[in-house]
Amino acid sequence: MCILTLLTGIYALPGGAVSRARRVARAHPKPFSIANEVGCALPSTRRAIRSASSSVSTASRRWSSVAAGSLQSASEENNLGIKVINERFNRWWKCSLCEQEYHGVVRCALGWACWKTYVGRPEVDKARCCAIGLLGSGLHEANHLEDALSVKEAELSMERRLGAPEEAILAVQSNMADTYAKLGQYDRALRVRRTVYSGTLKLEGKESNNTLLEANNYASVLLDLERFEDAKSLLRRTMPVARRVLGEGHRLTLKFRKNYARALREDPAATLDDLREAVTTLEDVERVVRRMMGGAHPLTTAIEDDLRHSRAALRARETPPPRTFAKGWLDGLS
Repeated sequence: MCILTLLTGIYALPGGAVSRARRVARAHPKPFSIANEVGCALPSTRRAIRSASSSVSTASRRWSSVAAGSLQSASEENNLGIKVINERFNRWWKCSLCEQEYHGVVRCALGWACWKTYVGRPEVDKARCCAIGLLGSGLHEANHLEDALSVKEAELSMERRLGAPEEAILAVQSNMADTYAKLGQYDRALRVRRTVYSGTLKLEGKESNNTLLEANNYASVLLDLERFEDAKSLLRRTMPVARRVLGEGHRLTLKFRKNYARALREDPAATLDDLREAVTTLEDVERVVRRMMGGAHPLTTAIEDDLRHSRAALRARETPPPRTFAKGWLDGLS
């Protein structure tokens, strides 16, 4: 059962979700509550929700209260530009003190709290539209991937029905591609990534942050599909632009370099110099990311894993194979 249906109860949702929500409402006539959601969900989802709730329930209530209290009324808020809305929504996914994004169960719990805060508003409400996106990303972060995909598909259907601008459609499609890739559906992810990258490039130009982000995302899927030459070609075109426009220490620039090192290491045709470059690149990136985000951040641990694999590949290439001798070679010495 889709977690979005469980979450929204009898509230109207895009497409076939309306009828599913009504069926759930008839089957579970109790008032909408987190307890009901936990009771209706599948066992794995219940365990994840309980884990998230127990670890961050206090944070969720605090952030829900702060965020709801600081926003204006729905009618006044809808007169604000989307940029202002996005800035105000940062509190749901980004720490105001260290300015790092939340991740894991914290991101998931805050996504649920945000959606529950705004789900009662009309479908055209900007805050509600943002909230469904945060719910999908939160479920993705906590590895509830099938549920995240259901939410994102509902969000895409809603955006199209409301006549959202192309850049908004591309953003939702990009988020869907993240989940396709994490589910191992790489061919599907590749098709969406190609569409999103070309669409963003056409709309915003090659130096836009969004274009660079989608270029790196596109390269990641190419690597997942072991299309190393295509990935390296794309990265060689776009990585210098990221370094010039964003700077060497920007998080996205560091992700570009991480992907390029991965392409060098995983390519079966990699030379010894390629492996050395991969190790040198990752050592530099790891130092910067650890200083910026700390050792426990997912990006830091991912780079550490890549660095470990790259060093192992380099050692294996540099170490000469053991000498072997033909059977009976000692016979001639007797």
